[in-house]
Amino acid sequence: MAGKSTEPESPKKNENFDQFYTEVKEIEKRDSVLTSKQQIDRLLRPGASYFNLNPYEVLQLDHDTPLDEAKKKYKRLSILVHPDKNQDDLERANNAFETVNRAWRTIDNDESRKKCLEIIQEAKDMTEFMVVEKRKKLKKEGKDTKVEEDDPAVMKRSIYVQTCKLFADLERKRKDHEARELQERKRKREQEIDEEQKATVSKEWQKNFDESRESRVNSWKAFQESTKKSSKKIKIFKPPKHKAESR
Repeated sequence: MAGKSTEPESPKKNENFDQFYTEVKEIEKRDSVLTSKQQIDRLLRPGASYFNLNPYEVLQLDHDTPLDEAKKKYKRLSILVHPDKNQDDLERANNAFETVNRAWRTIDNDESRKKCLEIIQEAKDMTEFMVVEKRKKLKKEGKDTKVEEDDPAVMKRSIYVQTCKLFADLERKRKDHEARELQERKRKREQEIDEEQKATVSKEWQKNFDESRESRVNSWKAFQESTKKSSKKIKIFKPPKHKAESR
């Protein structure tokens, strides 16, 4: 019935991601007391490469955190996961330390930080647009326009999910571009090698041709001389004259 208030059902999509998101946020709540091992586990957890594309996620920062505050957080985190502090887990500490450093280098660079903030803003805009479209659909169907994103926590999670997707999409495009460039460099190098080989063969052939020219000329002259001498020695055969038969 039109105008009837109905609570929208919670979507069952991305259940695995939702569970993972919940676990991540529970870990972040303990941020102030996280040990070195817990930080390393967070940075190297299954699927971490997907989430670590966002440097703000790595450093556990809000995107509007001032740069000087971000630097302080980076220093504290890098100390926690530093290999020297985790000699009993050296390989994983090295990986975590590099992840933290890479995230900071991205934020510390004006150009790359700007790109990250643009991605985060795009995720926010896309999520807000999605919410508006959901409201329109509910209104058109004569239903209550209340959506689950009205809950700030749900809205924040939706933006977080969309941000992760955009960073992942950017990384996929980067890898595709890198693969195409590598293939193009390989093709050009193969072409260069082929041209170099052809030039070498041509140069070698010309060298052999030039070196053997004198020999060929001398051989031809010798042949001509021998032909002339032979022609002088040849006697022309004259058949006997025919004599008329006497009767």
